[in-house]
Amino acid sequence: NAKIGLNFSYPIMIRSLRSNNQGYQYYNVSLEGSMTNNGVFKKILHFDFVYSSACPCSYELAEYARMQRNKATVTHSQRSVARISIEFNQIIWIEDLHQICTNALHTETQVIVKREDEMAFAELNGSYLKFVEDAARLLYEQLIKDKRVKDFRVICSHQESLHSHDAISVILAPNSKFSSEISHELWSSLIHKS
Repeated sequence: NAKIGLNFSYPIMIRSLRSNNQGYQYYNVSLEGSMTNNGVFKKILHFDFVYSSACPCSYELAEYARMQRNKATVTHSQRSVARISIEFNQIIWIEDLHQICTNALHTETQVIVKREDEMAFAELNGSYLKFVEDAARLLYEQLIKDKRVKDFRVICSHQESLHSHDAISVILAPNSKFSSEISHELWSSLIHKS
């Protein structure tokens, strides 16, 4: 049996939302290859996507406070991380996984932000409110349609701004070989320092 892993930071050029600027966003990526003693070669790609998650409940409470008590409030949102792990036979590019995440979640953190970009980002957060379970399901819906993906696991971590523990969700492909039990070390690695 043999196994090899390669961890790296992968740059993708990202355009700002409105100001027509661009810059590199860096993604944590791991590529695993393993060979079993019966000659089966297994390829796994892990991809971390950092996004903003605005809480639907907080949004409703803020609207209620504005309408009932005429109080200005700011809904809470947090930097969140989705780790997509896929087993594949056909080539799937890192950019493809990035696009899957963008299509599912819509609220990737930004590289360059001018005032008009900040407004656009606030609009996206308001238009795509999501609990951690919602984020996992949205990614599941995209991954299950991609025929290049043989198996997958999605871990979402919403690093809460309201309470002192994070909200975590895990979802697996049907009949997945990935484990749904996640070690403490894996949870810790989802915290991305800027």
